[in-house]
Amino acid sequence: MSEVTNAFLLIYAGLLPIVNPLGSAPLFLGLTHRCSDNERRQLARSIAWNSLFLLLGSLLAGSYILEFFGITLPALRVAGGLVVMAFGWKMLHAPSTPAEQAAAGPSNGATAANSFYPLTIPLTVGPGSISVAVALGSQRPPLEPEFARFFLVGAGAITGLIAIAVTVWVCYRFAGRIVRALGKQGSDVLMRLSAFILICIGVQIAWNGISALVASVR
Repeated sequence: MSEVTNAFLLIYAGLLPIVNPLGSAPLFLGLTHRCSDNERRQLARSIAWNSLFLLLGSLLAGSYILEFFGITLPALRVAGGLVVMAFGWKMLHAPSTPAEQAAAGPSNGATAANSFYPLTIPLTVGPGSISVAVALGSQRPPLEPEFARFFLVGAGAITGLIAIAVTVWVCYRFAGRIVRALGKQGSDVLMRLSAFILICIGVQIAWNGISALVASVR
């Protein structure tokens, strides 16, 4: 049980601050302002499933995929950081009121068919989350001769990913209540702050990648 618990805590505690579903809830609500409550519930469920499978794929096969294409983790962080910065900048300057949003046109990702981008990537599961999942997956014990430990650690890691997906679903499912509790001004402040933090996260991810690339050259 200690192996399962440790793996669960490592995955959940390592990914939750980066995924940050509570901070992304106002952004999710802003991007889905044209959706009904029922459509938003369906989107929240779709995003949770997408996040689970994306993180699970990164955990299990991410290191092999990067190795196959000759991509290093620092390169992934640089490219991903730029994507996160661009998305955060766009959200930072997004209209703040429903009237302004309507005038700006329909939001991207406002239908279930488009729930993968930008609502799953990069809003929920960004390159930072993917790189952390890949790094954690590369540290899993070998299948042989530690089959029992491999199974226990895998079970704990998958349980941690499921807990992340459930947290995402809860925060997005009740994003409207969270924003209503904050009020119009409070939700707008939280949305701008979350967008700014997203830009800072993108800068940090890119800087970590650049630093690693420079260190490898030296």
